[in-house]
Amino acid sequence: MFGSEVSQNIVAAGAPPLVVNKRGLPELLRKICKENMPDHQVHRPISRSFIAQMGSTQHQFSVESKRINTSVQDSIRVEDCNLIICADEKNDAKDQPEPMFLEQTDQIVKHEMGQMEEVKMKDLCEDPVMDIDTCDVKNPLEIVDYVEDIYAYYKKMECSGYVPPDYMAQQFDINGKMRDILIDWLIEVHNDFELREETLFLTVNLVDRFLAQQRVDREKLQLVGLTAMLLACKYENFRGVLIENLIFISGSACARKELLDMERLMLKTLQFNLSCPTPYVFMRRFLKAAQSDKKVSEILSFFLIDLCLVEYEMLKFPPSLLAASAIYTAQCTLHGFKQWDKKCQWYTGYSEDELLECSVLIVTFHQKAGTGKLIGLQRKYSASRFGFTAKYEPAKFLLEGIQV
Repeated sequence: MFGSEVSQNIVAAGAPPLVVNKRGLPELLRKICKENMPDHQVHRPISRSFIAQMGSTQHQFSVESKRINTSVQDSIRVEDCNLIICADEKNDAKDQPEPMFLEQTDQIVKHEMGQMEEVKMKDLCEDPVMDIDTCDVKNPLEIVDYVEDIYAYYKKMECSGYVPPDYMAQQFDINGKMRDILIDWLIEVHNDFELREETLFLTVNLVDRFLAQQRVDREKLQLVGLTAMLLACKYENFRGVLIENLIFISGSACARKELLDMERLMLKTLQFNLSCPTPYVFMRRFLKAAQSDKKVSEILSFFLIDLCLVEYEMLKFPPSLLAASAIYTAQCTLHGFKQWDKKCQWYTGYSEDELLECSVLIVTFHQKAGTGKLIGLQRKYSASRFGFTAKYEPAKFLLEGIQV
C-alpha cells in the first residue's frame, strides 16, 4: 500500500525518466583493469591486441563482465519506471570492439557445420538399403518393432546347437553314410505326414545333437530318428503325430515301450533343450530380403537346403550360412548368373565371397541328387506340389575354375 502511494506521487510530480548509460560497463572494466594491471597500461584502450596480451586474465574478465552486467540489470528493475535507451548510445555500443575469443568460436562453429554438411552429403550419395519390414508395420504377427533384435539373438545363439562336424568318429557302429540314409528317410516320413517345415529341421538337429553325445548301435539308429521326429512334432506342430503311426510307418521296427524309453533318454541327454536356431528360422528372413517368388525361388531354396540336411559334410557350416548359401544358389540357378545384391548382403550378414564355398558344395549335391540311394528327397521335390523343382538344372557355372 505504501509502495503504491509513493509510486503515484512520483508519477504525479512528473519525475524524469530513468536513462541507462551503456558506457557504465566499460568504465567498470577499466576499474577492474586498473586493479589488475600496471600503471603504464591503465589508460590503454581495450582492443583486440590488448585482450590477446591479457590471455591469462581473459577468463576473469568474462566472468566479471557477466557479474557486473547482472548487477546493473538488477539495479534498474524499478517499479513504474520507463527505461529509455538513447539511439546514440546504441550506436556507440555497436562500435565497441568484439573480443577475439568470440570470433574464434564463430570460426570453429562454421568449420564444424561445414564438416557436418560434408558427412550428410556423403550419406546421401550412398544408396540406402530398402527396409523389408515397412509393408508389415500394421501386422502384429510380424512384430516389426522387435524383428531385428530377434534375429540378432538367433545369430548369437546359433552356436548353442552346434554339432562337431566329425562327431561320427566317436561312434563305433554307425557312420556318416548311415546318418545320411536316415535323414533322407525322415524327409519322406515328414512329407507323408504333411508336417510343418520347421518340424523337419528340428528333427535333424535333435538327431545330430543326440548322436554327438550318445553312442548308438545301428539297430537303434532308426529308433533315434523316430524319437527325434516325435519330440519335434510335440514342439513345433499344432498337433503331434501318434506313436502308433510312427511305429506303423517304420514297419514295426520298434515297440511302443522302446520309443518312450528312447524319448526319455534323448530328453535327458539334451537336458530338455529343444530351442536351438535351425536353418529354417533364417530361411524365412533371408527369403523375405531376397523378395523370392513363392512358386519358384522359395521352393527351390528349400530343396537345396534339404540337400544340406541330408549331407553329413555340411555340419561344418552354421545354420545362417547354410540358409544364405541355399538362397544364393537358388537365385544363380534360376537366373543363370551370380546374383547377390546389397539388400541380401545387408540382411544376411554374408557377402558373396563368404557364400561361395558352401554354394559350390550345394551345386555338387544338386548334380548327384537322385542318382544313389538317397532318393527320398528327389521324389518329394519331383511332385507337382513342389513345382517339379528337383528337375531344375544345377548352376554348374559356379564350379568353373574351382576344384571340388
